[in-house]
Amino acid sequence: MRTSVDFLFGLAKNSRLVGEIEAELAAAQQQSQRTEKPARRFKDLLWQTRDSWSRERRVVAKAEWTKGKANPRFVVTSLGRDEHQARHLYEKLYCARGEMENRIKECQLDLYADRTSAHTMRANQLRLWFASMAYVLICALRRIGLVDTQFARASCGTIRLKLLKIGALVRTSVRRIRLAMPAAFPYQAEYRAAHAALNAAAA
Repeated sequence: MRTSVDFLFGLAKNSRLVGEIEAELAAAQQQSQRTEKPARRFKDLLWQTRDSWSRERRVVAKAEWTKGKANPRFVVTSLGRDEHQARHLYEKLYCARGEMENRIKECQLDLYADRTSAHTMRANQLRLWFASMAYVLICALRRIGLVDTQFARASCGTIRLKLLKIGALVRTSVRRIRLAMPAAFPYQAEYRAAHAALNAAAA
């Protein structure tokens, strides 16, 4: 019975699968050696394991040559060729899943969203909210304030380390708060650009 739920999973490579794309790997190798850049080819095939699968399924193979060596990858899916061609299925659908995982890792590892060691559920929930709010704020800083700088595509951890975790002298008066940054701070231009862009966006 069809449940109208499709799937797209990574498939572990083996010698049989790699043997199916020998020609594509050779073509990718020739192109990579000619252009001195990574090259990839794709192949659609019907595949069935010797024991575990009850029937043939669609497998998309990526035959890639990068950094002087082969990098084959395989995915198995229920989506048909008429819905998604091989390259589109791998690069736009499968790799998009990996990119979403990268964003989750940013929040977990760079902003410590996984630190939920408090004794109560409410305290742990509050910690997670703080990490989530920090992620939203740093993403906004990257999108608005750092758009024309070298940090336009930097990870949250890089932005936090290089632009936010800075030693500075803070002077508070009745009218304003002044930050005295170190003269040797290497990212002064990016800091000023972010400050100007955020002021312009708020105006």
